[in-house]
Amino acid sequence: MKITNVEFSPGVSSFYFDDQAAIKGGAGMDGFTYVGAATTPGFDNIRQSGEAVSVLLQLENGQWAEGDCAAVQYSGAGGRDPLFTAERYIPWMISNLRPLLIGRDVSRFAENARSIDQLSDNGRPIHTAIRYGLSQALLDGTAKATSRLKVEVVCDEYRLPIDTSPLKLFGQSGDDRYNAVDKMIMKRVDALPHGLINNVSTKLGENGGRLREYVTWLARRIKKLRVDESYAPTIHIDVYGTIGLIFDNDPVAIANYLDELEKRAEKFPLYIEGPVDVGNKPGQIELLKAIKGRLSDIGSNVRIVADEWCNTHQDIIEFVDAQCCDMVQIKTPDLGSIHNTIEAVLYCHAHRVEAYLGGTCNETDVSARACLHVAQATRPQRVLIKPGMGFDEGLTIVANEMRRNQSILQAKHGAMGASQ
Repeated sequence: MKITNVEFSPGVSSFYFDDQAAIKGGAGMDGFTYVGAATTPGFDNIRQSGEAVSVLLQLENGQWAEGDCAAVQYSGAGGRDPLFTAERYIPWMISNLRPLLIGRDVSRFAENARSIDQLSDNGRPIHTAIRYGLSQALLDGTAKATSRLKVEVVCDEYRLPIDTSPLKLFGQSGDDRYNAVDKMIMKRVDALPHGLINNVSTKLGENGGRLREYVTWLARRIKKLRVDESYAPTIHIDVYGTIGLIFDNDPVAIANYLDELEKRAEKFPLYIEGPVDVGNKPGQIELLKAIKGRLSDIGSNVRIVADEWCNTHQDIIEFVDAQCCDMVQIKTPDLGSIHNTIEAVLYCHAHRVEAYLGGTCNETDVSARACLHVAQATRPQRVLIKPGMGFDEGLTIVANEMRRNQSILQAKHGAMGASQ
């Protein structure tokens, strides 16, 4: 089955592009906007509207396959590709990608994905957002050409078993970190709340006091609102390197602080994402490993999640090989083609590091559904509820897609497999 036509459609993503450097530097807020000048190259404002580009592939049978090019909220930070806008990139895609795609056979996904992931522009890999969206469309094309679900395509090509058991879903609160928690508890989300702790003075506290209080509140709120004790979610908080800022990246002080947070979390498992950001990959790996070692020495069960400077497939391999973290966030847009996401999850499994199939609030319904299919095939320990920063909309997309797929797979294959 070949591609007969290709279209590129400008669209909006589910959140905004934010200049992380300016925010961490103390930018104030005025309503939903930030005050001050942008500092990351490519940004006109500290917060600006998120954008996406839909890749639409028409097949010989008349069906249209789709994928959405989207980039992370904090584009240009931590070694990531620059800001992605439709106005800048669609002309290039029309000139350079359309001729390569028309006439391409989509009967196999992985070989097509690897081919487009190697494309370059002036000696540099093409933007990760483009590779991400194009690979989604190619996966959808293979599924439509062969009358399979996308999850079945991945399982078949990577020789993975069909598993119809539910995945563990992780909700993100954004700045509505209290009301959103109540919603998550009511809907029995497996891990919560993300928290968006990206500023020292307003969210972490100059000595970490605000986060201490928040973790205490989380544990108490879960116990108060849950219907029964069988619901015991994981507490997973992303701190964007701010803990390192208040403790001058001292691994002993950081680990001791995390141990305090664990006590406040009571019996709920605690994962801390991105406790430090030293500004480069080797230093990040070294410091995370030191923090993890100190936590082990003091008998703490806090789990460290790698985020900053762990962006590409190769980055993930290096972080996993170093055993510097307990879990890796696989930020799907940052990996380019989604075959890299598939292989990153499988690499984590093979090396006994937990995989969190993440991404960004700044994706779309199309990219979120594609990622859910990948997750149902590869079985990461945690899956981000996306897109959007309001929780409910992302849950309807991810959870409902998961359950629809479960029903179809059970009808076709029976209730097979068990989650890893």
